[in-house]
Amino acid sequence: MRLRNYLLAGCLSVCALAAHAETVKNLYQVRETVGGQTPEERDAATQRALETLVLRLTGDPKAFNASGLAAVRKDPQQIISQYGYEAGPPESLRVDFDPASTDTLLRQAGLPTWGNNRPSVLAWWLNEGSDGANLVGDGQPTAEPLRRAASHRGLPLRLPLADLGEQTLGTAKTLDGSDATPLRAASERYGADGLLAVHAKQEGGKWTAQWHLYLGDRPEQGKAEGDDPAALADAVLLAVSQRLAPRYVVKSGGGGAATDSTLQVEGMTLEHYAALGRLLEPFNAKLKSVDGDKVVYQVNGSSDQLRAQLALGKLSEMPPEAAPVVATQPLAPGAAPAPAPQPASGLRFHW
Repeated sequence: MRLRNYLLAGCLSVCALAAHAETVKNLYQVRETVGGQTPEERDAATQRALETLVLRLTGDPKAFNASGLAAVRKDPQQIISQYGYEAGPPESLRVDFDPASTDTLLRQAGLPTWGNNRPSVLAWWLNEGSDGANLVGDGQPTAEPLRRAASHRGLPLRLPLADLGEQTLGTAKTLDGSDATPLRAASERYGADGLLAVHAKQEGGKWTAQWHLYLGDRPEQGKAEGDDPAALADAVLLAVSQRLAPRYVVKSGGGGAATDSTLQVEGMTLEHYAALGRLLEPFNAKLKSVDGDKVVYQVNGSSDQLRAQLALGKLSEMPPEAAPVVATQPLAPGAAPAPAPQPASGLRFHW
């Protein structure tokens, strides 16, 4: 049966996203460390949780101080559904924000947001301390600070097994170098969207790190520091999230570079349709037509944002489609030739 018939019959089922990108769970749930359960500690932790959430959703460190958020900074309870304490260690306050109220607030404040469908990142993380160097593996105790930091910053993080072969590969020389080819080859079996190479060192009373992020054709790098491995992990993943966010944040309702345009995708199946719907959620996508295995959407967003998002689904871009050639009469002597057909507007992709 053709895809059109399935769509018109409403027989689509919700299935998991077929791309490597992951849907971040508990994106609107924030944990902040507290020194007790006094009202003062709770209020201070609630303010930190709100700031963490705004940064997690926008990727912009200045967004929390936006004028449109003045009321919620004064009274965060208006978008909080519940909160509670967790014993730890360390003891923390867990704050659950209401997604609908939060999204409405950020939209009314004119703040671009980053949805919960985010690129998965495989971290090759080498800790070099007084007891030697060790590549952090998925099942090791040293992985827990990285997982907590990734959750705190809203990033889907994966870790290698760190078996003997990977320990040999994950050296300071490899992680500090500019050639990611060996890491890319070893990372293929984990199916992540990008890879993060981190060389963390203990120097005196602090931890420092040099990191490199490889995702798409735009490598990023930076340095971070922290008082302990947990603080360092949070600093690195905060920096990574701030570098990634501009590629994916979308401002609803147009404005700036975000405009209404068309998106054509070929090679569609029912599974692809469900996956594409997930990818296009931030772009207010509206299905315009279905023709065989080809669909056309109206979307709102910049071309760069759309390309970055569709790359998560492993779609390939196609050249613009030329406008149809219209038959014309022979040119009269001395008449100027008709202009060449121009590519049709919008982007074209295929699975």
